[in-house]
Amino acid sequence: MQPVWIDATVAPLFRALSAALDGGPTVLPLSAEDPGAPALLAAMEPDSPMEPDTAVIIATSGSTGAPKGVLLSASALTASATATHDRLGGPGHWLLATPAHYIGGLQVLVRSLLAGTTPAVLPGGGFRAEDFAAAAAPVLAADGPRYTALVPTQLTRLLDAGGPGLDAARAFDAIVVGAAATSSKLRERAAEAGVSIVPAYGMSETASGCVYDGFPLDGVDVDLDEEGRIRLSGPVLAHGYRLQPELTAESFVDGRFTTSDQGRIHPDGRVDVLGRIDDMINTGGVKVPASTVERALAAQPGVREACVVGLPDVEWGEAVVAMVVPDGTTPDVDTLRAAVRAEVGAAATPKRVEFVTALPLRGPGKIDRDAVKAALTR
Repeated sequence: MQPVWIDATVAPLFRALSAALDGGPTVLPLSAEDPGAPALLAAMEPDSPMEPDTAVIIATSGSTGAPKGVLLSASALTASATATHDRLGGPGHWLLATPAHYIGGLQVLVRSLLAGTTPAVLPGGGFRAEDFAAAAAPVLAADGPRYTALVPTQLTRLLDAGGPGLDAARAFDAIVVGAAATSSKLRERAAEAGVSIVPAYGMSETASGCVYDGFPLDGVDVDLDEEGRIRLSGPVLAHGYRLQPELTAESFVDGRFTTSDQGRIHPDGRVDVLGRIDDMINTGGVKVPASTVERALAAQPGVREACVVGLPDVEWGEAVVAMVVPDGTTPDVDTLRAAVRAEVGAAATPKRVEFVTALPLRGPGKIDRDAVKAALTR
């Protein structure tokens, strides 16, 4: 295993990844700015024998905080990159705008390697529209398709800022938006601004996004288990977890990976991701999907984004509580509650709504629900 520490440049990782795809040492990307990275490295036991056919390990703390290393083969990584290019419009030039030690950023490097191009890199230290425009300039000056990948928070900031950052976003042939759900309001804002986005659903275990704009990539199959959980199969799948054979056997069964997400599949094959099963709120004996309430809130005027959680409650067992980021003027709480009641039902109506300037995030733009719960219980 070759641990590669990512700081101001991704050049060492780019070289190591190229070698790994050609059969060289397994690469473990780590962020030099992550205080938990040394613990992740230790948990991956770099001196222990490596699982066969592993080109890259994506090490995460997971939602539980327990270290986990996703094992990805060269064939899975290249299958994902090839299918992505096929869906977007062919190999091209990429801007790396998300951390390279997460799968979304790493795949930008893989796609660049397969395209025979060198990616431009957005410097770290916080996302600013003017920095995005500057980093995008060499990509946008190149011939052929121009792409980047963003998380919803980054896209929102570009739309808010306008100016050169938004102009640069408009010039990309496609912007893959992943790591977190893309709301219908954000989709509409992007379309109205002339920004071509492709919402993606996937995870480290699928070598990045495997469902683009609701439809699986070529070679990817999606079905549901008896509980409505999304199951995924195809050449993009990881082959297990580092030094965790029991978890591997439990998660990868008969060539399928069972996610923690509930879904719905339409007759035309379009996939709707309804939210995580463990985000279900049991209030007064009624099960309420947090994501359904979040979508209802986010669709209301004056709401930029929302996170809904269940908090312990003596009367209800769990109370539905919402943290909302206003979009300009703070909306009326009673109006928001009435909208949820009308769309989702009385049980889903938030017992409390708290307004904040931003939702806490973890990893590549995912909402930190534990931090939201902690903030709402103070």
